[in-house]
Amino acid sequence: MDISDVHKNSKVLIDGIPHEVEDMEFMKPGKGRAIYRLKLRNLSDSSTIERTCHSGDRIDEAHISTHEMQYLYQEDDHYIFMDTETFEQHFLTDGQLGHRKHFLKQGVVLAIQMMGDKPLGINMPTFVELEVVGGGIADKKDTFSTQTKAAVLETGYTIAVPTFIKERDIIRVDTRTGTYVERVSTRK
Repeated sequence: MDISDVHKNSKVLIDGIPHEVEDMEFMKPGKGRAIYRLKLRNLSDSSTIERTCHSGDRIDEAHISTHEMQYLYQEDDHYIFMDTETFEQHFLTDGQLGHRKHFLKQGVVLAIQMMGDKPLGINMPTFVELEVVGGGIADKKDTFSTQTKAAVLETGYTIAVPTFIKERDIIRVDTRTGTYVERVSTRK
């Protein structure tokens, strides 16, 4: 594809490795060809690189499909998913999931990005609902700022929550930032 057809969120191949365009800057100097500065995220290991291209350059498009898969379990640093149509099992590594691994519940169905038969990453929902299974005691010293305490979620992840959150409460968590959003329900 021509570089002028590339836009944010496009999937491209750089040196045979699939990347997603995170940011793109277009510059037209007074003389010469236009310049495209691309910030690319490697879909295999989540590292980022920057590339500069000129108008008229061609870049390979990555053909990536999305499959619905159910998260089954974790084995060492591999997270096992099952395709809901073919029942084939695939795994993603710690590096491919990044911080999103903290929000995986067994049995949840997610969209997995695939290139051929190789899984590249997951599309997490923006918010997930998780149960609080443990928590600390709030520190009452500082009264000028919002009171928070540490809470352990059912996935083992620890986040800061308001002091009124109790064990067995269901809370909504933002998967982009890993922060508490709101309490969904309380269990007695």
